[in-house]
Amino acid sequence: MGRELLRIALLLVVGMHSALADRIKDIADVAGVRSNQLVGYGLVVGLDGTGDQTSQAPFTVQSMKSMLAQFGIVIPPGVNPQLKNVAAVSVHTDLPAFAKPGQFIDVTVSSIGNAKSLRGGTLLMTPLKGANGEIYAIAQGNVVVGGFGVQGNDGSKITLNVPSVGRIASGATVERMVPTAFTSNSSIILNLRRADFTTALHMVDAINNSVGPGTASAIDGASVRVEAPLDVAQRVAFMSVVENLPVEQGEEAAKVIVNSRTGTIVIGKHVQVSPAAVTHGSLTVTIKESKEVSQPAPRSAGATTVTATSDIKVQESGSRMFLFEPGVALNDIVQAVNQVGAAPGDLIAILEALKQSGALRAQLIII
Repeated sequence: MGRELLRIALLLVVGMHSALADRIKDIADVAGVRSNQLVGYGLVVGLDGTGDQTSQAPFTVQSMKSMLAQFGIVIPPGVNPQLKNVAAVSVHTDLPAFAKPGQFIDVTVSSIGNAKSLRGGTLLMTPLKGANGEIYAIAQGNVVVGGFGVQGNDGSKITLNVPSVGRIASGATVERMVPTAFTSNSSIILNLRRADFTTALHMVDAINNSVGPGTASAIDGASVRVEAPLDVAQRVAFMSVVENLPVEQGEEAAKVIVNSRTGTIVIGKHVQVSPAAVTHGSLTVTIKESKEVSQPAPRSAGATTVTATSDIKVQESGSRMFLFEPGVALNDIVQAVNQVGAAPGDLIAILEALKQSGALRAQLIII
């Protein structure tokens, strides 16, 4: 009863915080509590003639022979069966944190040979291993493919999406649990997804003000240590409260992000420009080609010829100079550039020139 009253009291404290803040669970992760990648190699059977071509994918035949040998069926040496309904595949998935033996997880099946489609196929029992080589799950089931492909005798074909990749919902059974450090240490480490000293300090203050002084302490700009109960049940209830505490994130440093391929420009809130005068113009070159016919004089031995002439004009567009006063902010920069009528490409050139001159007081990141 006392534990439940403490939980209710903490939730009431949480509700009094600003609704504009982010929850800790949205900006931080618990150290050691993560998913693990699993991968395996298997066979998909039952395809409608869309499997691997054994002449170009010999490992499919080797895998089938190895599987049949386990059931006492031995294929004579030198005999290579033409398997049109079998495809060699890789199977991968993510094993969630705290997944227990007997639970089911989804798997993705991808062809690694030259199979045209996995539609209608069935994945045979496939062990899924972790990075340490241990088996953590077993996958098997019917493959669901979201695409399809058809081909005519003349070589024409139509493909929708990717028929060589499929998915099996709840297709793997967890066989082994991955140990975590959640219950083994006296404290819990919260790692910020975006390192920031201000956010780390705000998180420490939010936890200490809600739970009690000295509960949380900052390790660095990305991690916060939280003292938690040793009892597992109490620790789970404690983390349920902590992860829902609202925290106001620190504002990002002044940045200008430029995508040179698409012309997209994002200017941060705190970007400012030192006093600077900017003018920007461009040249327009127009080339016009025309053909002229040269007719010889009557009764002459000349021949009619056609000659091409080019008319080249160079025009420099008028440009206006605009002035950035001290402490110019984002709104003033946008208005000044819009008044000049600069295109995204022109704006990129202006920002690069401002950065080179030292007038742009922000990080210029070009991707």
